[in-house]
Amino acid sequence: MPKVIYETKDRIARITLNRPEAKNAIDQETHALLWQAWEDFAADDTLDVAILTGAGDAFCAGADLKTFIPPWMDATPVRVRENVATGLGGLTRGLHRTYKPVIAAVNGWALAGGLETALACDIRIASERAQFGSFEARRGYHHGDGGIVRLVNTCGTGVALEMLLTAEPIDAERALRANMVSRVVPHERLLEEAETTAQHILRNSQRAVRSAKETIMDVVGRPLDDQLRIEALNGYSSADPEETLALLQRFYDKSDAGRAGSTETPL
Repeated sequence: MPKVIYETKDRIARITLNRPEAKNAIDQETHALLWQAWEDFAADDTLDVAILTGAGDAFCAGADLKTFIPPWMDATPVRVRENVATGLGGLTRGLHRTYKPVIAAVNGWALAGGLETALACDIRIASERAQFGSFEARRGYHHGDGGIVRLVNTCGTGVALEMLLTAEPIDAERALRANMVSRVVPHERLLEEAETTAQHILRNSQRAVRSAKETIMDVVGRPLDDQLRIEALNGYSSADPEETLALLQRFYDKSDAGRAGSTETPL
């Protein structure tokens, strides 16, 4: 079986890390396969959402400590500089400007680079069995593929400092309270919940969805005036008139998909 399973159906790419015997740790081959999967997803006009999960009882244990990390101990400055463009698995850095939404279905342990990979996804849904950890300090280094940046942006400095300095894990409920995940669901319903979230996204204008993701990424860390300017420019230029007028007509007719209340319609 391949180390990364890439499946597509009904506008959704389903990507599964498939090294359960190694807790889905990312070796060089898996790294390359993930890059290819994300590039294929971004380039395929028939796909609009991706769901990433892991096989077995782990989401991802991070970079393979036996094969991926040791070569970096004697890396030259040139190699380090070149690596800036190629983050672990691609989504963490390098292919992170994919504006199609990505959902992480965190089925178990998300450690080190596995946590970084989950944080690089746009929406994280956790199984009740999920655990999250930044264990790198136990091995003599720390996050280098977006883990610190995204932990601070998503959960704040308090959670980031605790996780990195203690190198102790947090469970799914603590992750929920820390805003790391959107919700915690029964393990057996995890993929079903991820699929439902994907369907929620798919009922919307994909132009609007991708512009919203781009805008969120662009405003992080900028001064308020810059943030407001970017939002206004992107928001008021995001609509395709034909699509927007058609969607407004559905609203007027009370027939838009997923409508709740007395005129409820299915997704």
